[in-house]
Amino acid sequence: MTNIRLTKPTMAVLDALLSATADKPAWGLSIIRDADLGPSTVYPILERLQERGWITSHEETGPHPGRPARRYYELTGTGRMQATEALKAREARFKRFGLAGGPA
Repeated sequence: MTNIRLTKPTMAVLDALLSATADKPAWGLSIIRDADLGPSTVYPILERLQERGWITSHEETGPHPGRPARRYYELTGTGRMQATEALKAREARFKRFGLAGGPA
């Protein structure tokens, strides 16, 4: 696994992936909405994260009448660890500079 450039958009996508649960999995449009980014930003980030082993993806298997199957994204064990560390480091930087909580 190689490192990934942790830009603000990448951090927003990682935050959305970390917030996903079994009851509320992360899929393309939900990540776009939660990260407040456009699809032309989110999908290349997801592709890079997958290439580097931070996430896996799979297609929806249940019924999905009237729409295409969703592609679900999930952090790998290593990806979850790396994402958590990156977000903690960002929060520490903001606190060090007196910026409570970081960007909204």
